[in-house]
Amino acid sequence: MLGARAEQAENTGSRSQRLAERMISEATEQREQARQQVEVLTPLSMVLPPTGLGAGTELLVMDDAVVTAGERTLGPWTLHIKGRQRIAIRGRNGAGKTTLLRAAIGAIPLSGGKLRRAEGRIAMLDQHVALLDGGDSIIGNLRRLHPALDREAAHAACARFAFRNRDAEQMVETLSGGERLRAGLACTFGGDHPPSLLLLDEPTNHLDLASIEILEEALRAFDGALLVVSHDPSFLAAIGVGGEFVVKG
Repeated sequence: MLGARAEQAENTGSRSQRLAERMISEATEQREQARQQVEVLTPLSMVLPPTGLGAGTELLVMDDAVVTAGERTLGPWTLHIKGRQRIAIRGRNGAGKTTLLRAAIGAIPLSGGKLRRAEGRIAMLDQHVALLDGGDSIIGNLRRLHPALDREAAHAACARFAFRNRDAEQMVETLSGGERLRAGLACTFGGDHPPSLLLLDEPTNHLDLASIEILEEALRAFDGALLVVSHDPSFLAAIGVGGEFVVKG
Protein backbone atom coordinates (compact mmCIF):
# COMPACT_ATOMS: atom_id res chain seq x y z
CA MET A 1 0.00 0.00 0.00
CA LEU A 2 2.75 2.40 0.96
CA GLY A 3 4.66 1.49 -2.21
CA ALA A 4 1.61 2.17 -4.38
CA ARG A 5 1.05 5.53 -2.71
CA ALA A 6 4.70 6.44 -3.18
CA GLU A 7 4.54 5.46 -6.86
CA GLN A 8 1.33 7.45 -7.29
CA ALA A 9 2.92 10.49 -5.65
CA GLU A 10 5.97 10.13 -7.84
CA ASN A 11 3.84 9.91 -10.97
CA THR A 12 1.82 12.93 -9.89
CA GLY A 13 5.02 14.89 -9.26
CA SER A 14 6.39 13.87 -12.62
CA ARG A 15 3.20 14.97 -14.40
CA SER A 16 3.27 18.27 -12.53
CA GLN A 17 6.89 18.84 -13.52
CA ARG A 18 6.15 18.07 -17.18
CA LEU A 19 3.15 20.40 -17.07
CA ALA A 20 5.27 23.17 -15.55
CA GLU A 21 7.99 22.68 -18.15
CA ARG A 22 5.41 22.78 -20.96
CA MET A 23 3.88 25.97 -19.56
CA ILE A 24 7.32 27.58 -19.32
CA SER A 25 8.11 26.51 -22.90
CA GLU A 26 4.80 27.90 -24.19
CA ALA A 27 5.30 31.17 -22.31
CA THR A 28 8.81 31.50 -23.74
CA GLU A 29 7.50 30.84 -27.25
CA GLN A 30 4.71 33.38 -26.79
CA ARG A 31 7.21 36.01 -25.60
CA GLU A 32 9.40 35.35 -28.65
CA GLN A 33 6.40 35.62 -30.99
CA ALA A 34 5.38 38.87 -29.30
CA ARG A 35 8.93 40.23 -29.62
CA GLN A 36 9.03 39.38 -33.31
CA GLN A 37 5.61 40.99 -33.83
CA VAL A 38 6.81 44.18 -32.11
CA GLU A 39 9.83 44.25 -34.43
CA VAL A 40 7.54 43.88 -37.45
CA LEU A 41 5.21 46.65 -36.28
CA THR A 42 8.02 48.97 -35.16
CA PRO A 43 9.73 50.66 -38.12
CA LEU A 44 13.35 49.67 -38.49
CA SER A 45 15.97 52.34 -38.14
CA MET A 46 19.71 52.49 -38.70
CA VAL A 47 22.21 54.73 -36.97
CA LEU A 48 25.58 55.02 -38.66
CA PRO A 49 28.42 55.43 -36.17
CA PRO A 50 30.07 58.84 -35.86
CA THR A 51 33.26 59.45 -37.82
CA GLY A 52 34.55 62.54 -36.01
CA LEU A 53 35.29 64.05 -39.42
CA GLY A 54 36.78 67.53 -39.30
CA ALA A 55 35.48 70.26 -41.59
CA GLY A 56 38.81 70.68 -43.36
CA THR A 57 39.84 67.03 -43.58
CA GLU A 58 40.87 66.10 -47.12
CA LEU A 59 39.32 62.80 -48.20
CA LEU A 60 39.66 62.59 -51.97
CA VAL A 61 41.70 64.44 -54.58
CA MET A 62 41.45 63.58 -58.29
CA ASP A 63 43.42 65.85 -60.65
CA ASP A 64 42.96 65.29 -64.39
CA ALA A 65 42.25 61.64 -63.66
CA VAL A 66 41.84 59.45 -66.75
CA VAL A 67 40.69 55.83 -67.04
CA THR A 68 41.07 53.70 -70.15
CA ALA A 69 38.31 51.13 -70.68
CA GLY A 70 38.94 49.14 -73.84
CA GLU A 71 39.05 51.64 -76.66
CA ARG A 72 37.39 54.36 -74.59
CA THR A 73 39.15 57.01 -72.57
CA LEU A 74 37.10 58.41 -69.70
CA GLY A 75 37.94 61.70 -68.10
CA PRO A 76 39.86 63.81 -67.37
CA TRP A 77 38.18 64.34 -64.01
CA THR A 78 39.18 66.84 -61.36
CA LEU A 79 37.31 66.38 -58.10
CA HIS A 80 38.23 67.35 -54.55
CA ILE A 81 36.24 66.31 -51.46
CA LYS A 82 36.91 67.43 -47.92
CA GLY A 83 34.88 67.65 -44.75
CA ARG A 84 31.20 66.76 -44.86
CA GLN A 85 30.59 67.55 -48.52
CA ARG A 86 27.71 65.74 -50.21
CA ILE A 87 28.02 65.57 -53.96
CA ALA A 88 25.88 63.95 -56.65
CA ILE A 89 27.55 62.61 -59.78
CA ARG A 90 25.49 63.32 -62.85
CA GLY A 91 25.79 62.28 -66.46
CA ARG A 92 24.06 60.27 -69.13
CA ASN A 93 24.00 56.46 -68.98
CA GLY A 94 27.37 55.06 -70.03
CA ALA A 95 29.20 58.32 -69.39
CA GLY A 96 31.42 56.72 -66.75
CA LYS A 97 29.78 57.58 -63.42
CA THR A 98 30.36 54.14 -61.90
CA THR A 99 33.86 54.04 -63.36
CA LEU A 100 34.65 57.31 -61.61
CA LEU A 101 33.53 55.85 -58.27
CA ARG A 102 35.58 52.69 -58.78
CA ALA A 103 38.62 54.75 -59.75
CA ALA A 104 38.15 56.96 -56.69
CA ILE A 105 38.23 53.97 -54.35
CA GLY A 106 41.20 52.42 -56.15
CA ALA A 107 39.30 49.46 -57.63
CA ILE A 108 40.56 50.30 -61.13
CA PRO A 109 43.84 52.05 -62.01
CA LEU A 110 44.23 55.45 -63.59
CA SER A 111 45.86 55.67 -66.99
CA GLY A 112 46.64 59.32 -66.41
CA GLY A 113 46.38 62.13 -63.87
CA LYS A 114 46.67 61.95 -60.09
CA LEU A 115 44.66 60.37 -57.30
CA ARG A 116 45.08 60.88 -53.58
CA ARG A 117 42.65 59.51 -51.02
CA ALA A 118 42.44 59.04 -47.27
CA GLU A 119 43.40 55.37 -46.93
CA GLY A 120 41.03 53.32 -44.84
CA ARG A 121 38.49 56.12 -44.65
CA ILE A 122 36.59 55.55 -47.90
CA ALA A 123 34.04 52.83 -48.64
CA MET A 124 31.72 52.07 -51.55
CA LEU A 125 28.34 50.38 -51.83
CA ASP A 126 26.98 49.66 -55.29
CA GLN A 127 23.39 48.77 -56.15
CA HIS A 128 24.16 45.05 -55.87
CA VAL A 129 26.16 45.43 -52.63
CA ALA A 130 28.93 43.44 -54.28
CA LEU A 131 31.19 43.50 -51.22
CA LEU A 132 28.99 40.74 -49.77
CA ASP A 133 29.56 37.05 -50.47
CA GLY A 134 26.11 35.63 -51.20
CA GLY A 135 27.18 32.16 -50.10
CA ASP A 136 28.04 33.30 -46.59
CA SER A 137 25.98 34.59 -43.67
CA ILE A 138 25.69 38.24 -42.67
CA ILE A 139 27.92 37.75 -39.63
CA GLY A 140 30.31 35.63 -41.70
CA ASN A 141 30.73 38.48 -44.17
CA LEU A 142 31.24 40.96 -41.35
CA ARG A 143 34.00 38.90 -39.75
CA ARG A 144 35.66 38.31 -43.13
CA LEU A 145 35.81 42.06 -43.76
CA HIS A 146 36.75 42.87 -40.14
CA PRO A 147 38.79 39.88 -38.90
CA ALA A 148 39.73 41.63 -35.65
CA LEU A 149 36.13 41.37 -34.41
CA ASP A 150 35.33 38.46 -32.13
CA ARG A 151 31.93 36.78 -32.44
CA GLU A 152 30.33 38.77 -29.62
CA ALA A 153 31.42 42.10 -31.09
CA ALA A 154 30.29 40.99 -34.56
CA HIS A 155 26.84 40.08 -33.22
CA ALA A 156 26.62 43.48 -31.53
CA ALA A 157 27.50 45.20 -34.82
CA CYS A 158 24.84 43.20 -36.68
CA ALA A 159 22.26 44.06 -34.02
CA ARG A 160 22.85 47.79 -34.57
CA PHE A 161 21.47 47.22 -38.07
CA ALA A 162 18.50 45.18 -36.82
CA PHE A 163 20.03 41.74 -37.46
CA ARG A 164 19.61 40.36 -33.95
CA ASN A 165 20.55 36.91 -32.68
CA ARG A 166 19.76 34.28 -35.31
CA ASP A 167 18.91 36.94 -37.91
CA ALA A 168 22.66 37.58 -38.21
CA GLU A 169 23.11 33.98 -39.35
CA GLN A 170 20.96 34.47 -42.45
CA MET A 171 22.63 33.68 -45.77
CA VAL A 172 23.10 36.81 -47.85
CA GLU A 173 21.65 35.14 -50.96
CA THR A 174 18.27 34.83 -49.17
CA LEU A 175 17.96 38.54 -48.30
CA SER A 176 15.59 41.07 -49.83
CA GLY A 177 16.96 44.23 -51.43
CA GLY A 178 16.47 46.28 -48.27
CA GLU A 179 17.97 43.59 -46.05
CA ARG A 180 20.94 43.23 -48.37
CA LEU A 181 21.62 46.97 -48.19
CA ARG A 182 21.37 46.91 -44.39
CA ALA A 183 23.78 43.98 -44.33
CA GLY A 184 26.16 45.92 -46.58
CA LEU A 185 26.03 48.92 -44.27
CA ALA A 186 26.56 46.67 -41.25
CA CYS A 187 29.66 45.20 -42.90
CA THR A 188 30.89 48.63 -43.97
CA PHE A 189 30.39 50.38 -40.62
CA GLY A 190 30.75 47.42 -38.27
CA GLY A 191 34.49 47.71 -37.76
CA ASP A 192 36.45 49.81 -35.28
CA HIS A 193 37.11 52.60 -37.80
CA PRO A 194 34.01 53.62 -39.80
CA PRO A 195 34.58 55.28 -43.18
CA SER A 196 34.39 59.05 -43.40
CA LEU A 197 33.50 59.12 -47.11
CA LEU A 198 30.80 56.80 -48.44
CA LEU A 199 30.47 56.26 -52.19
CA LEU A 200 27.00 55.11 -53.29
CA ASP A 201 26.11 53.83 -56.76
CA GLU A 202 22.33 53.81 -57.35
CA PRO A 203 21.62 52.68 -53.78
CA THR A 204 17.81 52.84 -54.10
CA ASN A 205 17.47 50.70 -57.25
CA HIS A 206 16.31 47.52 -55.51
CA LEU A 207 14.59 49.05 -52.48
CA ASP A 208 10.94 49.47 -51.59
CA LEU A 209 9.67 52.81 -50.31
CA ALA A 210 10.00 51.88 -46.62
CA SER A 211 13.64 50.81 -47.12
CA ILE A 212 14.42 54.01 -49.00
CA GLU A 213 13.04 56.08 -46.14
CA ILE A 214 15.13 54.13 -43.61
CA LEU A 215 18.24 54.71 -45.73
CA GLU A 216 17.45 58.41 -46.12
CA GLU A 217 17.12 58.83 -42.36
CA ALA A 218 20.44 57.09 -41.70
CA LEU A 219 22.36 59.06 -44.33
CA ARG A 220 20.79 62.35 -43.30
CA ALA A 221 22.18 61.87 -39.78
CA PHE A 222 25.57 60.57 -40.98
CA ASP A 223 28.38 62.98 -40.04
CA GLY A 224 30.64 61.98 -42.95
CA ALA A 225 30.87 62.88 -46.64
CA LEU A 226 28.87 61.37 -49.50
CA LEU A 227 29.56 60.92 -53.21
CA VAL A 228 26.41 59.57 -54.82
CA VAL A 229 25.25 58.32 -58.21
CA SER A 230 21.43 58.39 -58.26
CA HIS A 231 18.65 59.20 -60.70
CA ASP A 232 16.28 59.95 -57.81
CA PRO A 233 16.20 63.70 -57.08
CA SER A 234 13.94 63.21 -54.06
CA PHE A 235 16.45 60.83 -52.49
CA LEU A 236 19.34 63.22 -53.14
CA ALA A 237 17.42 66.10 -51.58
CA ALA A 238 16.44 63.99 -48.56
CA ILE A 239 20.05 63.10 -47.72
CA GLY A 240 21.27 66.67 -48.01
CA VAL A 241 23.23 66.56 -51.26
CA GLY A 242 24.22 70.13 -52.02
CA GLY A 243 26.62 69.91 -54.97
CA GLU A 244 27.08 68.05 -58.20
CA PHE A 245 29.85 66.79 -60.45
CA VAL A 246 28.95 66.27 -64.09
CA VAL A 247 30.60 63.40 -65.94
CA LYS A 248 30.81 63.97 -69.67
CA GLY A 249 31.46 61.05 -71.92
